[in-house]
Amino acid sequence: MSAFEEMGVMPEIAKAVEDMGWNLPTDVQAEAIPLILGGGDVLMAAETGSGKTGAFCLPVAQIVWETLRDELEPKKRGQVNSAAVRRWVFSSKDRSADLAVTPDGLRCQSRDLKVWNGARATTGVFGKGKFYFEAYVMDEGLCRVGWATDAASYDLGTDAYGFGFGGTGRKSNCRQFDPFGSAFGKSDVIGCWLDLDNQTIGFSKNETDYGTAFAIPRSLQRSTFFPAVVLKNADMSFNLGATPFRFPKSGFQPICQATNTIDNPHENAVVALNKRENHEPLALVLEPSRELAEQTNRQIQLFTKKLESPSISTVLVTGGSAPQKQYDQISKGVDILVATPGRLEDFIMSNQVSLKHCRFFVLDEADALLKQGQARTLEKMHSQIPKMTSDGRRLQMIVCSATLHDFEVKKLADRLMHFPIWVDLKGEDSVPDTVHHVVVPVDPKADLTWKSCQNRIKTDGVHHQRSAGIGEEEQWSESVKLLKVLYCVNAIERLKMDRALIFCRTKLDCDNLEIYLKTLSKSAAKDDLAKAPPYSCVCLHSDRGAAERNANLECFKQEKVRFLICTDVACRGIDIKGLPFIINMTLPDDKTNYVHRIGRVGRAERMGLAISLVGTCQEKVWYHGQWCKSHGKNCFDTNKCCIWQNEMQYLSDIEDHLKVTITQVGREMNVPQDEFDGKVTYGDKKANQGSGYNDHVELMAPAVRELAQLERQAQILFLNNHKVKCG
Repeated sequence: MSAFEEMGVMPEIAKAVEDMGWNLPTDVQAEAIPLILGGGDVLMAAETGSGKTGAFCLPVAQIVWETLRDELEPKKRGQVNSAAVRRWVFSSKDRSADLAVTPDGLRCQSRDLKVWNGARATTGVFGKGKFYFEAYVMDEGLCRVGWATDAASYDLGTDAYGFGFGGTGRKSNCRQFDPFGSAFGKSDVIGCWLDLDNQTIGFSKNETDYGTAFAIPRSLQRSTFFPAVVLKNADMSFNLGATPFRFPKSGFQPICQATNTIDNPHENAVVALNKRENHEPLALVLEPSRELAEQTNRQIQLFTKKLESPSISTVLVTGGSAPQKQYDQISKGVDILVATPGRLEDFIMSNQVSLKHCRFFVLDEADALLKQGQARTLEKMHSQIPKMTSDGRRLQMIVCSATLHDFEVKKLADRLMHFPIWVDLKGEDSVPDTVHHVVVPVDPKADLTWKSCQNRIKTDGVHHQRSAGIGEEEQWSESVKLLKVLYCVNAIERLKMDRALIFCRTKLDCDNLEIYLKTLSKSAAKDDLAKAPPYSCVCLHSDRGAAERNANLECFKQEKVRFLICTDVACRGIDIKGLPFIINMTLPDDKTNYVHRIGRVGRAERMGLAISLVGTCQEKVWYHGQWCKSHGKNCFDTNKCCIWQNEMQYLSDIEDHLKVTITQVGREMNVPQDEFDGKVTYGDKKANQGSGYNDHVELMAPAVRELAQLERQAQILFLNNHKVKCG
């Protein structure tokens, strides 16, 4: 396996790169490629000649090819859409552009802080009957949930056709917001009922039924009603009756059991529009000059030359060439469009290019584009690209610039990008104040508990390949690995971790830890059947297929499992709001990766704790370099393909790099929260933590009293001395 494949790049693209003479990724490629493949927006700054073009072209080409492959699969083009119409789920088509709907159709999310975004279900009910569904509040954003006809706006309750109940404890219809029930928030269950026998609509919260909220007007009594929701920076999941309700309503049947139903008319209308036309690219790359555009286009063609069934079509649109020739190429079909803004704007204005299926918007040399006065053109193009595709995928933006600290580039990123991750090879690394990070020394000479688990915990096998037995150094190395697994479980238990990322050095380490935690999970008692088992986990690394990786990540995001075990390259770009913990089973040998790892927590102003397990003895680990013909597959050569890892040196390098001394704690995991401004709840917003002022005053009071006494004595001595001199 090549170095590029280790980052998740397809073998065909990796082979094309190898043919170009690229053996190892450059620094910017090693940083950016996994982030883009992970689905994140990326801001990138690197020197000329650093391989920046490859850093964004490689992952863009791969995701475009995967999208083309999905378009050609009949199951994904036809059967899924028709099934979505028949099932009771929320529509990925009848929704606001900036609202995301999960593939199962039972969870909706909007991260827009200013605008309400809504959706309706794929199926509605009419006629007679009493129907019920439940909505679960997943975070503290603003939300309204209820019922709407297909004529209602997505902003539920602001017109005559929608009836909503909001988190502020108000019901809404025709933009009339009246007090009803009580306010609700995270973890509350909202019941929504529709009584077509009596033409009423009502709501409940948890076990409390608030009764009738609305009488359906006579003008709407023959209408079809759909479950509906509208969100502002919020997240809700739904149970339309496929599983038992938490608080069922007597006399009402689950909405999914209704027989008098109608498919959402918007569903079929949008499906018909979803077929991509030849002039609708999947990716758009903008360059400030024709020369740069030509260079980028050549690079993409080289990267994709080995991709077949389907192949990728690239088209170059710049000034200095005949527009008709470029249009002829577009009319034959374009997947990736590389262009300069002026000529492209002409094509868009004349409807020769449409951006309604664009998945990538890449601005190369963004500072140069802005200096050309293209800011308005860029924003206009961005506004024409849907922020969410019909299958729930979010628009990805990649912005490259000579510096990310340019004021205009920052402003552009703030306006257009979605929580972008910076890849700034010129800046200094630092740890955000929302991230607490501590080190736990793992000393097998002082802690001998590893002896009791030698037969229960499987390690990487490095020390078991030697027929003549292992020496003292290798014995300590093996015992460190055993102890780290015990310390990991201890951290989970002591800190009562509900969710965490666990970083391992190799794919084999990930697999072994997954097996052990699942063994513990099976034997542990389930205190709460509504929650995931105590040690439930999934793996994320490049040996797992794309479908499995996507499924595992989604499983973790939906909190169906508690722990995601991953390698560095597999986890780049993961952005999970409110993630409270990470555990480093080993420190990375590259000090900059430490910041990337612990940066998975502490996002969106929420507090996070990173725990690093650091062996005091050196560890012998697998390392399959270029000399390994099989690239690690079925390789057991511990002489050539192993290295010794000195984590205490890695720790020293990290502290020098960050210019800090990282706090060390013992196995009991007593993290000194007083150093972090009082009590902390990891995963919650920093603003909700409190200042810790009272605790600080109590702690300092004795010292302040002593200082006051000393000050008084000093003043008396001074006055007495002054009297003696004056007398």
